[in-house]
Amino acid sequence: MTTLTVIKATHRRRTGRSLVVTVALAGVVAALFVLTMMVGSFRLTAWQVIASVLHLEANAGVDFVVRGLRLPTATTALTVGLALGASGTIFQQLLRNPLASPDFVGVTSGASLAAAGSIVFLQAAGLVVCAYALGGALLAALLMYVLAWRDGVSGYRFILIGIGIAAFFDGLIGYVLSRARLTEARQAMHWLTGSVGQASDSELRVLLYALPPLLLIAIGLQRHLRALELGDDTARALGTRTESSRAALLAVAVLLVALAVAVAGPIIFVALVAGPVANRLLGPATGGIAAAALTGAALMLTADLVAVHLLPVPLPTGVVTGAVGAPYLLWLLATTNRKGVGG
Repeated sequence: MTTLTVIKATHRRRTGRSLVVTVALAGVVAALFVLTMMVGSFRLTAWQVIASVLHLEANAGVDFVVRGLRLPTATTALTVGLALGASGTIFQQLLRNPLASPDFVGVTSGASLAAAGSIVFLQAAGLVVCAYALGGALLAALLMYVLAWRDGVSGYRFILIGIGIAAFFDGLIGYVLSRARLTEARQAMHWLTGSVGQASDSELRVLLYALPPLLLIAIGLQRHLRALELGDDTARALGTRTESSRAALLAVAVLLVALAVAVAGPIIFVALVAGPVANRLLGPATGGIAAAALTGAALMLTADLVAVHLLPVPLPTGVVTGAVGAPYLLWLLATTNRKGVGG
């Protein structure tokens, strides 16, 4: 058996496993999406939910519960999870560090500062807060990119600068909250906790329109992302324009996380966890953006189910993801330190 034959056989196995895992994850996400609309004080069957969503049957009571009350929240969890999962794995692969999540490198903190400032100082609400959060995330990412540039962008330097900017922004958020009146502080804290139930129809519509093209662009850039993982010299040898590809991938990842945070607030740890979980499922075919996005959606839908229906008191989604994600972060820090990666 020649080397070329072995390479082709290995490629077919990896492609096959990637396809099977991605399809299975899509099925799990679809099931969770329906399940979130079945449970509640008014329980529904799976067929009632599907028939209402797809307009297959006319039932005013069921349509009101499904389309009016539950579908917006389920759609927010789905789309925010997809965006965070894809963004998180792009950051981790591009910066070659499992701790390189948008939660920790300043993007989420920039969005939070801008949103909290608009609520406290401008009494903003709804789509205006969404716009400020989006702008804050983009400005934070641009600031990090400029400060990290030294004849190119090093992943290690980008992460350190991002952590510093995140700490600075978090301090400013504390100052903003200290200047707020009680009602504004409560509103800002609710937004900063992160919840899929707080998005308005107009905010959700922005994410629904922007998400499909951004995901398609990210998947289209996956070949360049795999090349950049091998190092800049190897990527250049493979014909990849390193800096333009890196800038494009960072721009897509930042837009994804900025839109997600603008719609649902800073829901932490989903972007950090989705990529590694997807890689465990993919095995040798690691690094799939579609699989990571679907894993993020599954995590978000599950967290929303737990937060609303399985706890004695309903809680914001961000509380559940934080409670689950913090132990994972400690485990990740311990294991990466033992392996000698991650700094």
